[in-house]
Amino acid sequence: MIDAVGNPQTILLLGGTSEIGLAITAEYLKRTAARVVLAALPGDPLRDSAVREMTLAGASAVDVIDFDALDTASHPKVIDSVGADIDVAIVAFALDDDPEVLWQNQSKAVRVAEVNYTASVSVGVLLAEKMRNQGFGKIIVMSSVAGERVRRTNFVYGSTKAGLDGFYLNLGEALREYGAQVLVVRPGMVRTKFSAHVKEAPMTIDKDQLAAKVVKAADKGKSLIWVPGAWRFVMSGLRHVPRPIFRKLPI
Repeated sequence: MIDAVGNPQTILLLGGTSEIGLAITAEYLKRTAARVVLAALPGDPLRDSAVREMTLAGASAVDVIDFDALDTASHPKVIDSVGADIDVAIVAFALDDDPEVLWQNQSKAVRVAEVNYTASVSVGVLLAEKMRNQGFGKIIVMSSVAGERVRRTNFVYGSTKAGLDGFYLNLGEALREYGAQVLVVRPGMVRTKFSAHVKEAPMTIDKDQLAAKVVKAADKGKSLIWVPGAWRFVMSGLRHVPRPIFRKLPI
């Protein structure tokens, strides 16, 4: 259970080897020791290093459970296997690929859509049920500015984030009366291995900077943040640009 000063006792990271998810968890651990549950793909070679990272960050215990985003039938068992109340759940798994390949390869496009959207909805519904019954809890979900106005340059990935974003924003509204909260995080580019193959964009930030802003926003009970904050104004402008002009922008 979340203690009197807002510190979680159990943190579930769905996407247990996600660099951003681990950074957010480590940010919480700066304040207090907590049990960390890493839900990671079976056979992921980064599982052991993630456990070491969380142990060094100050976790009171680190458990690893198998989580295959594509196997939605197994998701109820995944959430149940956490056992205790879930104070903070971080949804931080996603797939991407070459954007020009994705829109021309049916199997790859479907796989990205199933992981980024369908699986995220699956765990979101289950987390909401658990937190509704608990009467408390926070869900932190990694969306993206790429989903605010989907661009031709990465429209398969962007469309999955647009769907995820819309689902979780309204899941937060549905949960409000039950004492649980949802925070949707819309970052721009973050320096991780996930984005290492892409040319660095303006306003790119480090994962630790992102993590600090996420935890601060969750503490305040916010439902939506852009990181860095300037993205809010950039995207507000882009949403109103007419399509004939938008398609000519170098983004």
